[in-house]
Amino acid sequence: MIAGSHCINRRRCSQGAARRRVFPVVTGDICPAHESGYNIDNIACKSIEVANATPGCEAFTLAEILVSVFVLGIIVIMVAQLMTSATAITRAGNKHVDTDTQAREVLDRMALDFSQMLKRIDVDYYVKGPANYVGHGNGHGWGHRPPPGQLGSDQIAFFSEVLGYNPTPSAGVPNPVPGSISLVAYRINQNTSTDPAYLRLQRMGKRLIWNGTPPSGNDSNNPRPMAFLPLTIAPSTTDASGRWPTSVSASAADADYETIGPGVFRFEYYYLLKNGRVTDVPWNTDSPPGHTSLAGIGLSDVEAIVVAIAVIDPAGRALIDAASLTSLLDLAADMDDFATAPGRGVGGAHQIGDMEYRWKGILFGDASQGLPGVVNTGLTGNGTPVPPDAVKAIRIYNRYFDLKSL
Repeated sequence: MIAGSHCINRRRCSQGAARRRVFPVVTGDICPAHESGYNIDNIACKSIEVANATPGCEAFTLAEILVSVFVLGIIVIMVAQLMTSATAITRAGNKHVDTDTQAREVLDRMALDFSQMLKRIDVDYYVKGPANYVGHGNGHGWGHRPPPGQLGSDQIAFFSEVLGYNPTPSAGVPNPVPGSISLVAYRINQNTSTDPAYLRLQRMGKRLIWNGTPPSGNDSNNPRPMAFLPLTIAPSTTDASGRWPTSVSASAADADYETIGPGVFRFEYYYLLKNGRVTDVPWNTDSPPGHTSLAGIGLSDVEAIVVAIAVIDPAGRALIDAASLTSLLDLAADMDDFATAPGRGVGGAHQIGDMEYRWKGILFGDASQGLPGVVNTGLTGNGTPVPPDAVKAIRIYNRYFDLKSL
């Protein structure tokens, strides 16, 4: 039997003192108490004290707890601010992704249509210019609604060798085939606010054929043939009724129209001529040659068509519509036409990007142009409300399309 089973096991734990235990020392020799036959209860074996590894009984003071809570609160506030900022940045980034994606799709579709445009002198073009164009052109800056007979945005219609709208099968044409040539048109729908396509960019791709007899009746599944001058797309002096009047209307219904840009509410274009001039007249008025119309030249004076669009994301549009159903139209009217946007070139000459620069100033403010910015005032030039957060979601894009004309 090992001595020490009855030895003293002492502990001390007082105000942070470390605990200690007493253990007997067992050696190779037999305890003398056992050899002599003495009473083991009266003899204490040799022992040593070993410090216990158990933590002490100390506690935090009130001051230490208060300091810890204060530091923890600062850390929580900093993390919360970082999360809030990150959320705002992410939300704005997502809005820009929406508008970027939509603008890319619209401009890529236009690039295809313009690249396949018929560039001939014996076909008609419905393009902005001082003749045979019933759209706007006198400007409508700062909330001045378009005058009667004018539009808030530009329109364009031309023939292009792209596949046209494929109608649904009918009894007469069970398997309609897309035509190899189409009448292409772009417009901002300006029917009424109850129209689902109101103030949205629409594209027409009307299926045509190169030659043939005009179809009888009103069967839209039978494609019409191409029209050559003096027949025109819109009503004109040489063609009183025009072949396709709906293609040059901002509100007329036509099954061949589809909404291609639901967030595009402003659409303008202008021309880069081969002489380097940027203008809204599609021919060279310098003398020589001193052209006065497209007759006999088509678009041969035009090097490129420059398109500018303003796009808003769905959430921003919903905010504007909730504020007022007329606010978005007024906002579009605030954004100058090419004719009224100040030129920043030598002598006030227009350059590519001047109109778009003006648009940004109207939306976001520009002291150099004397523009407070709708984002700061919360009002259009016509006095209708526009939430600033919705204005921040608007982005402006442009792209120029080389016509590669000879």
